[in-house]
Amino acid sequence: MKTRAQAIQAFIHRFERALADTLFTLLLLSCVVASGWLVARHDQYWDWTQSDSHQLTLESRVILERLEAPLRLTVFADPSSPLARMIGQLLERYVQANPDLEIRYLDPRRFPEQAREAEVSLQGQILIEYRGRRETLTEIGERSISAAIARLTRARHAWVAVIEGHGERAIGGEYDADLGRLGRELVELGLIARPLDLATASVVPDNTGLVVLSQPRLPPFPGEVEALIDFLDRGGHLLWLMDPGPPSGLEPLLEHLGLTPLPGQMVDPDAASLGLGTPAVALIADYPQHPLTKGLVAPALLPGALGFETQVAPGWMLSTYLSSGTESWNETGTLAGPLTRDEVVGERAGPLPVVLALARTLPESEREQRLVVVGDGDFLSNAHLNRQGNRALGLALLRWLSEGEDLPELPPLPTVAEPLELDATQRTLIGLGAVGLLPGLFLIGGLAMRWSRWRGR
Repeated sequence: MKTRAQAIQAFIHRFERALADTLFTLLLLSCVVASGWLVARHDQYWDWTQSDSHQLTLESRVILERLEAPLRLTVFADPSSPLARMIGQLLERYVQANPDLEIRYLDPRRFPEQAREAEVSLQGQILIEYRGRRETLTEIGERSISAAIARLTRARHAWVAVIEGHGERAIGGEYDADLGRLGRELVELGLIARPLDLATASVVPDNTGLVVLSQPRLPPFPGEVEALIDFLDRGGHLLWLMDPGPPSGLEPLLEHLGLTPLPGQMVDPDAASLGLGTPAVALIADYPQHPLTKGLVAPALLPGALGFETQVAPGWMLSTYLSSGTESWNETGTLAGPLTRDEVVGERAGPLPVVLALARTLPESEREQRLVVVGDGDFLSNAHLNRQGNRALGLALLRWLSEGEDLPELPPLPTVAEPLELDATQRTLIGLGAVGLLPGLFLIGGLAMRWSRWRGR
């Protein structure tokens, strides 16, 4: 029989065990509550994705580094709503890159006057303010936010005149052949693109830095081409988007620049491998070393393009040019049936120049005047702008022509994440791990703990 002292000692031992278990449970719960409280107030992110999709892109970080004054972002949404939390997760990336950013949330239903002053009409819109300038966003995303910040940091915006009035491609049009998507790109870059009809204006305004000219369907009226030549003589920059066929009254401009288009249009059998369904495409895959082509990698597709001679007018210098593929040529016949190059009729073997970049130094200011002639306007149209490297090439041309405007590099357009595809072996291993391995580890851990406690008694 146990003595009284042994009974008391056994009771104390059981009490100590229960007390220890209770204290351990309380400490564990306290740690969980404290961790949750800290996480709720001090978010930390670690982006382990291969594409770094949960942190700001390099382009956005460079834009934030240009800030020289406080930047305020006002989110017009209920701070406790899921929409505000979702926007907050995006803006947290900006705060991590620049802790000085000021972000506040206003419910437009509780602050209608502030919302009306900011021209807010939808929940979730963001007002960005910088040095007395402001802009309200309707589209929420890294690209739109960074583009707005870049626009606000630029003191002035260059004017881009797009020639219209004779059936040219419209900068605000939504048809496949128009340039509406390019117009939105210009706005994001901070350029002011406006249509210009020389039949009514008679002269290109002095505040125009760049003129975009596409192929007219009807010949210009007398004096319009002369107004373009006068603009060039005054040192303006020009992006000329030509197309196969007659120049439609632009012959004086061709002669003024000393340009000679090759007959016919470019064809390239290698274009069939890209799923275009037609060989009548100039494929630009090799880019020369030049500031204009910096960073260009993806091939550009110019459907229905012209080739050029490399001679230019005296006073101008051919800065660089982009060529079609080695298997291409300028087809002068019909695009029907099997196509073969015929040297007798003047069809030349590629590579052939399809984009010419001209430059000259203006004597009165020693400023470099730039001009780009492209043998195709379709590659910047709504139907083809986002194909392959067309968009990148188009923006590269605009940046080179807008030298001195300090146009920002914007984050790339959001892309759909690649799906995770597992083969049969990988699916089997994951299934076995979930059904057998993990439960087995828990069972072994539980038995080991039970055995350890049993030995300690």
